[in-house]
Amino acid sequence: MRKSRVRRLACAVALALGAAFLSPGIQSAAAAGDPYQVLVFSKTAGFRHDSIPAGITAIQQLGAADDFTVTATEDATAFTPQNLAEYEAVVFLSTTGDVLNDTQQNALKGYVDGGGGFVGVHAAADTEYDWPEYEDLVGAWFQSHPAIQGARLTTEDHVHPATAHLDDTWTRTDEWYNYRSNPRQDVHVLQSLDESSYSGGEMAGDHPITWCHPQQDGRSFYTGLGHTIESFADPDFRQLLLGGIQYAAGAVEADCSSTGDPGPDPGGDSAEAEAYTSSSGVQAAPHAAASGGATLGYIDHGDWAGYASLDPAGATAFTARVSSAGAGGTIEVRAGSATGQLLGSVAVAPTGGWDTFTEVTTTLTAAAPGAGPLFLRFTGGEGALFDVDRFTLTRAPATEEGGSSSVHLFYYPWYGTPEGPAGSWRHWQQGGHTPPAAVGADLYPKLGPYDSGDIAGAVDQHMQWVQRSGAGVIVYSWWGQGGYEDSLAGDVLDAAARHGIEVAWHIEPYSGRTAASVVDDIAYLEGKFGDHPAFYRDAEHGDRNAYYIFESLRIQDWSALDAAIVLAQTTDTTKVDHFGGIYTYDGIAGATAPGWKQAGDYAKANGLVWAPSVAPGYIDDRAVPGNTTPTLGRADGASYDLEWNNALDPAIGGDPTWVSVTSFNEWHEGSSIEPASSNPPPGHGYETFEGAYGKTGAAAETAYLDRTAYWADRFEQQRR
Repeated sequence: MRKSRVRRLACAVALALGAAFLSPGIQSAAAAGDPYQVLVFSKTAGFRHDSIPAGITAIQQLGAADDFTVTATEDATAFTPQNLAEYEAVVFLSTTGDVLNDTQQNALKGYVDGGGGFVGVHAAADTEYDWPEYEDLVGAWFQSHPAIQGARLTTEDHVHPATAHLDDTWTRTDEWYNYRSNPRQDVHVLQSLDESSYSGGEMAGDHPITWCHPQQDGRSFYTGLGHTIESFADPDFRQLLLGGIQYAAGAVEADCSSTGDPGPDPGGDSAEAEAYTSSSGVQAAPHAAASGGATLGYIDHGDWAGYASLDPAGATAFTARVSSAGAGGTIEVRAGSATGQLLGSVAVAPTGGWDTFTEVTTTLTAAAPGAGPLFLRFTGGEGALFDVDRFTLTRAPATEEGGSSSVHLFYYPWYGTPEGPAGSWRHWQQGGHTPPAAVGADLYPKLGPYDSGDIAGAVDQHMQWVQRSGAGVIVYSWWGQGGYEDSLAGDVLDAAARHGIEVAWHIEPYSGRTAASVVDDIAYLEGKFGDHPAFYRDAEHGDRNAYYIFESLRIQDWSALDAAIVLAQTTDTTKVDHFGGIYTYDGIAGATAPGWKQAGDYAKANGLVWAPSVAPGYIDDRAVPGNTTPTLGRADGASYDLEWNNALDPAIGGDPTWVSVTSFNEWHEGSSIEPASSNPPPGHGYETFEGAYGKTGAAAETAYLDRTAYWADRFEQQRR
């Protein structure tokens, strides 16, 4: 049965008079199969898709077959409470730009919140950027797209009427949108894109493309598919579109509640069992009492399910929520395939009913390196065995207590204030700014413009944050013997030691630097600090200390180098003679990883350290006014995840020895993971970390520290 509902209109005049009126044309939804009306709106104020006529025709044909009437319009005056009350659903068919005025926006919002249905197709996400509530309605705003190409989609919900007809994967050609934010935490994802199957995906491996969600008393459905004319002749796409309209109109029931599941993100250790990516024999089974409204069901002896986004490496336990009115049986946890390495197994006893759930758990043996993704295989007697609802892989943290000694953060001790040990502003005024309110950075530090000599205050707080980040090493920016940074080094080492952090060295291009002077610098630093407990030495490389040489290509002859691990800043392997390693530093290049695989392979073949650099973004507009060099936006964390993914993918990143992070606190370049203020001084145009990884306000300030800890743990798991 369709849920009955009443649409409500608040009449301002009537409220002022103290009387309340119902909207004219109020309807209540009737039984499933009753005729209903759908409004298709295709007005464009930006790019116009040539597929719009084909889309209107397709929806009209679907309506004729499914007993709904279609009214197509590009007249925004149709958006009044009285007119919208005539329709069960409104479809935004590749609308673009600002297509509704304030009054019309309010009418649409009131219509959906009061029980109406909204369907967004493709460029509906490229609409109404100046109306904040619209982002909530559609789910996410458009960011960019690559060229039209084939890609593989994963069906995450096999029960919803829009996707129930689809196999586990679906390969098709379309224009694949990237979105400004990942909507997964707020919507029910029906389909996602496999970013490894095409070029140009920018959502760090978790790429929802079709979703639905309740909107107050109404319903919203969106699909990013539908750019091409051919899409609307594809029976599978037409069925997807029909299921979305039916759900939005209330003609069919569907669970579109958000579970907050992180989905196929590389860090997701929990999953709905029915969200498999490959299978044999099993199907999704609707169950009201199950998480997400469905289970993995119809399980017989020998059936299996695979989960391409879940890596069992490092998992120590498996826990699942199960039910059984059947024979019961066993869940086998395997790696790589349904017959791959057996990691553990757990018995499932009958529970007395398919909606009576219990939890089972088992410990797991270690997966072999590179064994592959998670598979569940099911064994038992005759007939139906059991259902599996949600399951979890438990992992022991791989990073040691003091953080990963293979993750290095570039650290800058060059800031100063008039009140601090520096006695004047240092670096904060870059770009002609006047601290403390105006600093040469597009982000404003949570600590405000601090003094790097404030050891008990700023520096001690820094080391606490470094510890939180999961990195075990800072790479100290050093500008020569007797310089300002040199004078602070001992105190910073002391602070680092108090928090279990070690210190490597970033030898900058100070005036008069030569290969010979660098050799002398290494001897100087070794002699002055070599016995300090925080002085970094790499146990895997003969306890040698590490020196990164910024702009190493400025000097042609490095034959004077013969000790320590000295890293050249380049991917040109013809320029690394006499060096012990290679790094990149560039905070933008990590997004495309140019030359990384070749540099990593060369390093491995020649016994060198390979330490590619990853960054959360790069923007230096306030520090370098008028700069025309490229920048890289953070994209709410997607840029950082993309660079880390590139670094850890052997086919792209070349199997790194270390990963270096640009940076902990290079504020001028906007590459810092140090917490940025969520409430910076007004009037200066500062950005914040708002929205990073779905966090807001004060919680967003530490988002990049926490994400670094996640990636540091992933790196250690991979190394093991």
